[in-house]
Amino acid sequence: MTGTVTRDELVQLLEDDAAVLVEALPAAHYDREHLPSAMNVPGELTPAEASRIAPDPRRTVVVYCSGPGCGRSKVTAAALQRLGYSDVRVYTGGKADWLAAGLPLERTAAAS
Repeated sequence: MTGTVTRDELVQLLEDDAAVLVEALPAAHYDREHLPSAMNVPGELTPAEASRIAPDPRRTVVVYCSGPGCGRSKVTAAALQRLGYSDVRVYTGGKADWLAAGLPLERTAAAS
């Protein structure tokens, strides 16, 4: 079973460098704007990609997508669990909640 994380909990995890953050949206959405330090998993998660973004399966991994109506984060979180990751959480508020709080976003150089 995947756990969830609130915005405040996520902010603290990121400040403490205690989690890997994953955006489960298409690359174009990620390039345009993503949460600071997030890695992109735009489609099906492969074992090789999982080990690239989170080499330690015991490290906390937080997955998000656009918001509560989007199921992509849950699909990616379930894939991580199947691959043996032991602490996978979903930020259900996603980008919508992050933006509503006025928190900063990043963009890739390609989208600048």
